[in-house]
Amino acid sequence: MDDIVRQAMAKWPHVPHCYGWLGLDARGQWYLRDDRAQALGAFAGGAPGARGVLLRHEKLIDFIQRNYEADEAGQWFFQNGPQRVYVELEAAPWVWRVQGDGAVVSHTGRPARVREVLADEAGRVFMAADLGLGLVHTQDMTLVADAVEQGRWTPMPVRAVELPARFGYVPSPQARHAA
Repeated sequence: MDDIVRQAMAKWPHVPHCYGWLGLDARGQWYLRDDRAQALGAFAGGAPGARGVLLRHEKLIDFIQRNYEADEAGQWFFQNGPQRVYVELEAAPWVWRVQGDGAVVSHTGRPARVREVLADEAGRVFMAADLGLGLVHTQDMTLVADAVEQGRWTPMPVRAVELPARFGYVPSPQARHAA
């Protein structure tokens, strides 16, 4: 977490949390969700436009990614100064990029050590790692297939609906907060 963020949290400790305004898609892209986007439905599986606006500002994306964490309940958030902005997840808290040498890196640039490889009913590949659970980026599926063929990874079957409870994360903090 950035020092400036820690300082802001200490200076203003009682800023209310923010829900529904930020989303992470299955390709590791961040979306800003204003009132209009939220009114169109859930981030994952909502109507066209419900995702909001794709963030393209590199410095803002870097700031979000440096300050991306989970709370004790498994809700992922971006600590924006004194305000905690909870993230709506399309698939998982992390999106993994697989490198040519088999190394795995998160969408935030953090290296990860893979512990388990899982394949869901839709053919998506998830990896449980030291950082948590993540979905493999679609562009890296060929590298995963090569590793499976070489015997480096053996995907185990899993139902996608079971992943949040099994790995302790909340896909929609907004829905949980509203309940």
